[in-house]
Amino acid sequence: MNPRSWWAKLGHGSLMLLATVYCLFPIYFMLVQSLKTPEEDVFGNPFIVVNPTLENFAELFERKGEVRGFVGDALRRSYPFLDWLANTLFVFAGSVVATLVASVAAAYALGRLRPPGFRWWRRVILATYVVPQTILFIPLYQVVSALALDDSMLALLLVYPSMALPFCVWMLSSYFEHLPREIEEAALIEGASRATAFFRIILPMSRPVLVAAGIFTLGTVASDFMIASVFLLSPHNQTITAGLGTFDVALDELAAVAGVNVLAIPVVAISAVFARGFVRGLTASMVEGA
Repeated sequence: MNPRSWWAKLGHGSLMLLATVYCLFPIYFMLVQSLKTPEEDVFGNPFIVVNPTLENFAELFERKGEVRGFVGDALRRSYPFLDWLANTLFVFAGSVVATLVASVAAAYALGRLRPPGFRWWRRVILATYVVPQTILFIPLYQVVSALALDDSMLALLLVYPSMALPFCVWMLSSYFEHLPREIEEAALIEGASRATAFFRIILPMSRPVLVAAGIFTLGTVASDFMIASVFLLSPHNQTITAGLGTFDVALDELAAVAGVNVLAIPVVAISAVFARGFVRGLTASMVEGA
């Protein structure tokens, strides 16, 4: 065996292992902390759990009025975590669906119909993605207040798609532009309408790119804290990310970590399951001329 080849494989494997550990360690650490008892959290090893328990997860879903027991019977508040979970699922599903519908329509118009200057329009749309949301926060709040959507989850369904839409439109329009036109034209010759060709041929062929856009939108929505915590003021209207910000960390640290796991682990699992489609979608859309 060539020594250089052996060292190259060893170096490549070591780098891959290091990158994997670096990515998985935060998830492992959160999971370990959420499975600890208060005593083990104080006196045990921070990286290992000896006596795992699910009491921190159980406390999240308890409904005991205004207080619940930990030391004595009134040191911990009761949080409407079930309401937060339902709100989060509603916002996730609504944002992903709204983003995909709007981005597919805009991307098809830009990439398939090709209006004059469509590539410049696409670049302008992508340029808006790099504008920090903190700069747009006050105008967004003014728009939400003018529409009387403050303290309403509908405000998030208005704002979140605008955060993911520019990148999704750019990615999908690039894919639609370079999709072979002969396939669609063959369906039109056979008597199919443009709408039928779109729904029966174009969309099924675009599944990997749609998966990539959906996962990107899900990650964008799940990572937001500021907009949800400011636009949603009532405790029962908040999402998990905003609700966890109201936890008394001194008394509810382990329950807060358990709540982070309830939100993060499903998102990570969905991304892992559709990782192949995500990579295929990004690869299919990253073509010359975008």
